[in-house]
Amino acid sequence: QVHVAESGGGLVQAGGSLRLSCAASGFTKPYNAIAWFRQAPGKEREKVSCFTSSDGSTYYSDSVKGRFSISWDNTKNTVYLQLNSLKPEDTAVYYCAATELITMAIVKGLCRIYDYEYWGQGTQVTVSS
Repeated sequence: QVHVAESGGGLVQAGGSLRLSCAASGFTKPYNAIAWFRQAPGKEREKVSCFTSSDGSTYYSDSVKGRFSISWDNTKNTVYLQLNSLKPEDTAVYYCAATELITMAIVKGLCRIYDYEYWGQGTQVTVSS
């Protein structure tokens, strides 16, 4: 059973930075895909960034492109999401999700919520103005 767990959230001032971690375990296949989503109060869950280990490809939503970066440490089975130049509108619960089913949608970086079956509990990021 694949298990993912997020950490690293917190309170930061606008313009600050945070690094979120997603520790993954239980993979049984050589390749997987991990994504970050977020959900702000009263809003739908939205994609932030996704990563596919088969070719190291990364994708970002337009709202975070140039400010956030995703990386993978395969020695620790951990995916990191570096959040820079944070804005109050980045305030949300950030979720890590994983899948071992590498579909064309995954390869194309569509980062669709329903493509990922393993989810963490989420970590709160709050950006004050």
